Amino acid sequence: MTGKRLSQTVFEEARLGNRQAIIRLIEVTQPDVRRYARSRCRASDEDDATQEVLWQLFRRVSAIRSLAALPSWLFTVVMRECLRLARKGRSSISVPVEDKEAQAALVARPELDLRLDLAAAIEALPGHYRDVVLLSDMQELTVGEVALRLGVTQQAVKARLHRARALMRKQLSG
Repeated sequence: MTGKRLSQTVFEEARLGNRQAIIRLIEVTQPDVRRYARSRCRASDEDDATQEVLWQLFRRVSAIRSLAALPSWLFTVVMRECLRLARKGRSSISVPVEDKEAQAALVARPELDLRLDLAAAIEALPGHYRDVVLLSDMQELTVGEVALRLGVTQQAVKARLHRARALMRKQLSG
């Protein structure tokens, strides 16, 4: 979590239903939720996703097992909400003409199937592509951070990421 820190005590009190602690929890997590939404949602959905995730946090804080699990929980809920909002407004998503059929086929599939297919597509990538995708897209590292971690140039990271995504698109659409 960035910015203000949340103490274990405040988190535990929020889990137990202390309204002031829940308000503090929401205040502290709101910048991270907004940042996650900014990186995962369409710009027009960012505010709606942030509001919905904070509402879910308010209602479900008791279900979060530990303070350490909170960022992951928030990120997962943001991703689901962004996906829900994208599906709701998918007719307004701009897709290149040649990709519209593939896009429609992907969107029409059940979420569990998409997750399994995406995991299979990532697993099928050559190791050097898979590493870049996992670090960049799953761990949200910058191109520079990925390059440093893998000991390659930023241009190599960008090229590998581009090729990896193209391979994944091909596997998911075929």
